[in-house]
Amino acid sequence: MDRFRSGTLTFPVKDSGPGETGETVILLHGFPQTASSWDALTPALTQAGYRVLAPDQRGYAPGAMAKGRRAYRIPELVSDVIALIDAADLDQVHLVGHDWGAAVAWGVAAQAPERLASLTALAVPHPTAFTKALFTSSQFRRSWYMLFFQLPWLPERLLDPRRPAGRKRFIKGLLATGQRPEQAERDADALAIPGAMTGALNWYRALPFAGRPLGAVSVPTLYIWSRGDTALGRKGAELTANYVTGPYTFLEIDGSHWIQPDVADPLLAHLAWNLQPHANQEN
Repeated sequence: MDRFRSGTLTFPVKDSGPGETGETVILLHGFPQTASSWDALTPALTQAGYRVLAPDQRGYAPGAMAKGRRAYRIPELVSDVIALIDAADLDQVHLVGHDWGAAVAWGVAAQAPERLASLTALAVPHPTAFTKALFTSSQFRRSWYMLFFQLPWLPERLLDPRRPAGRKRFIKGLLATGQRPEQAERDADALAIPGAMTGALNWYRALPFAGRPLGAVSVPTLYIWSRGDTALGRKGAELTANYVTGPYTFLEIDGSHWIQPDVADPLLAHLAWNLQPHANQEN
């Protein structure tokens, strides 16, 4: 498959691997990236026998740019993942998410645990743990940009990759978080599509409409957090264990927020372990 529908929206998806003969791993990207952020990891997963589905999420592709910030609440984002699982005619998948993709993955695990064989979250802790850390640690200071992104039009104006000054600011901000130059250029190109920057920012603008806190997760879960993450502090990472009732493994690594390229080989080893049946055993 190369696309799927969720409601009135159409999403592009990269479909790699052995098709219906293998278990399926869905990879969810975060801000400000697209499915291309998984390109380095996908070949190793397909060689291991997994089918890999990597969609461009809501707001990042022309056919999937929902209007209005309320359309980017977690329940809507979760419904997109369920729609992908259904479109692929699958009962269960292994779900892996980074950054905002991890937040959505936590949401799927809490709201539709029967659809997941395992959950792997990179960087972002359980959303309820994050909220508690926001007011009890340095997390509020780290999250200043979330407040800035609530403003109308100004963030788009200042960070527009189609304008030389905006592209320079956008890339400079990513480099400050530890992202590699070639990846920052790639992500700037992706958000230069008309409407993509607003779509990506609407994920943050939907936060005031988040509703009740996300419940606990019961599926086998691997959470990986980096000590060098400038956006996410230790407190949320430590609190996450309180919101996982199933088998849970927490790994603390050296690197930046951009875990995939920073620790590609160790990440693959840990991910491969979590995809195996023995990961269902308590640690």
